[in-house]
Amino acid sequence: MATAPRPRTTTRDPADVARRLTGWLRTRLPGATAVRVSVPASNGMSSETLLFDIEHPEPPAGSPGSAGAGGAPGTACALRLAADPAAYTVFPRYDMVRQYRTMRLVGERTDLPVPKVLWLEEDPGPLGAPFFVMERVAGRVPPDVMPYTYEGSWLHAASPAERAHLEAATVGLLARLHDQVPPAEAGFLALPGDGDCLRRHVTAQRDYYAWVVDGLPRSPLIEAAFDRLVELWPREPAQPVLTWGDARIGNVVYDGFDPVGVLDWEMAALAPREVDLGWTIYLHRFFHDLTVAAGQCGLPDLLRRERVEERYARLTGHPPRDMDFHILYAALRHAIVMLRIAYRQLHFGEVARPADPDTLILHHASLRAMVQGDYRD
Repeated sequence: MATAPRPRTTTRDPADVARRLTGWLRTRLPGATAVRVSVPASNGMSSETLLFDIEHPEPPAGSPGSAGAGGAPGTACALRLAADPAAYTVFPRYDMVRQYRTMRLVGERTDLPVPKVLWLEEDPGPLGAPFFVMERVAGRVPPDVMPYTYEGSWLHAASPAERAHLEAATVGLLARLHDQVPPAEAGFLALPGDGDCLRRHVTAQRDYYAWVVDGLPRSPLIEAAFDRLVELWPREPAQPVLTWGDARIGNVVYDGFDPVGVLDWEMAALAPREVDLGWTIYLHRFFHDLTVAAGQCGLPDLLRRERVEERYARLTGHPPRDMDFHILYAALRHAIVMLRIAYRQLHFGEVARPADPDTLILHHASLRAMVQGDYRD
């Protein structure tokens, strides 16, 4: 992140992918060509993203790029490709069908600006892994590297009123998502196991952690955080809603300070609404804390817990509950991902192996403070 070399995000050859993409595209849209194929600098470390435009002499009516589909803007596309297994993947499984179905459901049942999904390809043959194609949304995204909390980023340079507008609009996304999708229609996002949706969600994270450390040093800090969750466990059974999963401003495209694209649905699940709220609040604190550690002021007034909770309650009539639990849970989930990414860097020789595996977690100090009850936001 801000304090380490940028990890590699792919082992694929972009030129080869571009050639194969055109071959596949012509099976869906005869005569079409994929042009200006690129890998964004901000490409994630889970699923990979390719950007491309479609050129077609006479697109059929209703297809991307045709007048019936809205004209030229439909020719700009983004492709989400399951991670290359040879690249020491961040997650054990990449279910592109699940992501495609989630985006289509949210697009049909809510007014959230989710990019329109165009095609799903389940056969790994054309590009080496399953993928789907969606319309590309123009705008700007708060960056992870260097973090949007750093001086010089467009969000840091914004006025307090502009940042407040962005915050309010983003919390509104969560409120509408949780209220507008009937949970019964998102049954395919139910996690396996016993107990309510929160119990299943935490069990899935325990399984993920076990996969991350299989054959590698375990993290005493992560295990202490799991123990602390047990102590803080909510008294009331959790009620499921469709949660975004990776609910943070770094996964939103903004036009000015208004959301115009909601991205990255690979962690969506039926879960308590507070799972999304805790992630939104904590992930901002993660970037802010990194920035302060680097000697800058960060953005301490953005996405403050009490303000997010108050606005969400006002929009939904659901005052968030057990947020100490859920913010710790967000920090714990993020720690597991950070540990996997660090082990991935070790695998590729990008970092040296430390004596203490907990130091591989960028936010180990704040997570330890949260476990001990000493963290102050």
